[in-house]
Amino acid sequence: MSAVPALPGTQGVLFTPEDAIGDDQGFRGPIACRGAGITYRQLDYWARTGLVEPSLRSATGSGTQRLYSFRDVLVLKVVKRLLETGVTLQQIRVAVATLRERGVEDLAQITLMSDGATVYECTSDDEVIDLLQGGQGVFGIAVGRVWREVEGDLAHLPTERLGEDGDPAEAPEAPEAPAGVTDELSARRRARRKTG
Repeated sequence: MSAVPALPGTQGVLFTPEDAIGDDQGFRGPIACRGAGITYRQLDYWARTGLVEPSLRSATGSGTQRLYSFRDVLVLKVVKRLLETGVTLQQIRVAVATLRERGVEDLAQITLMSDGATVYECTSDDEVIDLLQGGQGVFGIAVGRVWREVEGDLAHLPTERLGEDGDPAEAPEAPEAPAGVTDELSARRRARRKTG
């Protein structure tokens, strides 16, 4: 068990080939917000301040839209949970940096624990118990459980695919956006299908 700053890791792939969302697919801002349970204002602020930046496409000027990977949305939801429990923004930045370094298989096994001042990463039940017995753990976030929540929240929402040059690629058929989701890309696809 260690505090988050001391943890090494490597970036891994997010999905295996049999998964529905590939490395070149992601979610526009409004969809990422819905999956993470945050406001667009929070998303924009966190991206502008470098807390959680989109890994697929950054906004490069007026009219361009950020594109967030599944992993980005997962980290957004973890940030939201940490903020709700009173963890400082400084500690959240350290935790986010560590989560970015971890391989995907590792993420599902992590429980983030905190005493309100420090965020600890636990990878086993024994580490969680040790923290609790030492009086250090006040709350915990099981990243694997958050992963499943985000996966369920995003399952039926539209994705966007990147082309070879990083621009949006034409998707063969986009799923209909659920009622209440105002996604510009989905609206354009529906309009195109009606006229073409």
